[in-house]
Amino acid sequence: MMWDPGQYIEKLYHQTVRNDTETYNEEWKQNLKAPFQKSMGEFSIPPQEKLKPALLEKVETDDYKQLRVEITTTESLKAPVYVLIPKRKEKTKLPVVLALHGHGYGSKEVIGMNSDGTENLEEPGIHKNFALELVRKGMIVAAPEMIGFGDRKLAEDRHSNLPTVNSCFSLASQLLLMGKTLPGLRVFECRRVLDYISSLDEVDPERIGCMGFSGGGLVAAFTSVLDLRIKATVITGYTNTFKGSIMARRHCLDNYIPGILQLAEMPELIGLIAPRPLFIEAGTRDHLFPIRQVEEALKTLNEIYQDFDRRDALAHHFFKGNHEICGDQSIDWLLEMLNKI
Repeated sequence: MMWDPGQYIEKLYHQTVRNDTETYNEEWKQNLKAPFQKSMGEFSIPPQEKLKPALLEKVETDDYKQLRVEITTTESLKAPVYVLIPKRKEKTKLPVVLALHGHGYGSKEVIGMNSDGTENLEEPGIHKNFALELVRKGMIVAAPEMIGFGDRKLAEDRHSNLPTVNSCFSLASQLLLMGKTLPGLRVFECRRVLDYISSLDEVDPERIGCMGFSGGGLVAAFTSVLDLRIKATVITGYTNTFKGSIMARRHCLDNYIPGILQLAEMPELIGLIAPRPLFIEAGTRDHLFPIRQVEEALKTLNEIYQDFDRRDALAHHFFKGNHEICGDQSIDWLLEMLNKI
């Protein structure tokens, strides 16, 4: 049809996205990192604001103890975090992994619980209880409830009978009106979780990893870009191009950062993690983040890691599956990377 604006959007995309990077190096990182952080909006901690951790619950299992702790992320905002600590005889400090859930009913979904807090005795969903897999490998796990999900929905959304209903659109749209973004707020809060877990006696603060799925993959990637305390990262069910995923279908508003394509396409933004270790996991039948564009993104990431002379620090696993976590290779890889430090 002659009035279809698709051709205009296609042309505008190619006019907007830069393709002039000749060498990926520290100068490239510094020139991109600051405007990238600014694009997500500024979030700050008032000078007097402390974490004020408070223990909400404690559960003992045969092989780990499970805590739920509330921390203050910023003024008027508190966040619950599940902390899973392996039981062991040795008193040495352990690596810790920030485990970030995607869309669903929140952090309970990654630790083997139903939305009502009871144990999930059935087949796990797309998150595959990955926090349990991590703690059973001997890593401490911190699984925060990301704002907009589970117990952190807006009051008007908590009345729904569907536990997977979220507040993403309301939060994202209101933040955008104030020059901020929901991805930026989630990244900011994850950095506050890092402040908390770094202070735990059981944690080795030099061995912090991060693993995130889907929308949690976005937050894992961008938190790892901005916070050098994260030494190794697994992104599952997210790595792609904006054009091949976010622009190709209707996605949740929590994926959108104003003007981001004026800075870079997704693979280059994720590449800001270099030269730290990075693992990309993707299902070959993922309809939200298609495998063809994952391969395209991986090609760019290979170039970036090659330029940093750290091709060995980049790994991937394409598994036969849908939009879901696999973990068959990524979890062992993460443990190996953190134990090398």
